[in-house]
Amino acid sequence: MNQFFLPRHPPFASLRACFAVAMMLPLVFDPARAGASRADAFRLLAFGDSLIHGYGLAAGQTLPERLEAALRAQGHSVEVVNGGNSGDTTASGRARLDWALGGERIDLVLVAFGGNDALRGLDPAATYDNLDAILVRLEAAGLPVLLAGMLAPRNLGADYAADFDAVFPRLAKSHNVAFYPFLLDGVALDPALNQADGIHPNPAGVEVIVERLAPRLGAMIEALAERRAHTSGEAARGEAAGGEASGG
Repeated sequence: MNQFFLPRHPPFASLRACFAVAMMLPLVFDPARAGASRADAFRLLAFGDSLIHGYGLAAGQTLPERLEAALRAQGHSVEVVNGGNSGDTTASGRARLDWALGGERIDLVLVAFGGNDALRGLDPAATYDNLDAILVRLEAAGLPVLLAGMLAPRNLGADYAADFDAVFPRLAKSHNVAFYPFLLDGVALDPALNQADGIHPNPAGVEVIVERLAPRLGAMIEALAERRAHTSGEAARGEAAGGEASGG
């Protein structure tokens, strides 16, 4: 008989192999477990302009995506939501904040606006007022915030730069929020880390930002996890005490 018509495995061995694979499938992918894991993940809203949105970058290269990958690699259960919109000023961000918060649950927020305000030479007082309103709204929602600062282009003059640069540390102090002084730290003005426009980071530039931002956000996620564990423990103890009381 031609050998090519012979089964490569005895029939019963093949059946056993198929059965073994079928039994392992729930261990490889359990939809219910995957859904629960996703529901348990902390949801970080990255809220900002084109630097968040990912202007000029391919899918998988944006700051939110790379941040999520870095935080997960550090062991954090987190989903980073891309709340960026290219061209947004602080006024634009203020106008759409309620919409950005109106979907699924959000647990913490990275606020990163200001670049377009500076490029347009807008009044730093208006930038302050808009960001102040954003932070007031997030505080009312009980959301921890990391405020990322921005620096004005120096060609706008020393006085403008001083007034604009001071907006962000003043806000962080006033609202007592975590503060990252300059979103583009280590990237700005480096041609190797920016796209041809000299403004938006390229993939290598994004990695530099992620490397510097991730530890700050990771610490905030750890604090949230500890708070969640404490709250869950208190609830469990309360339920146990209530059960004992009703049983007695």
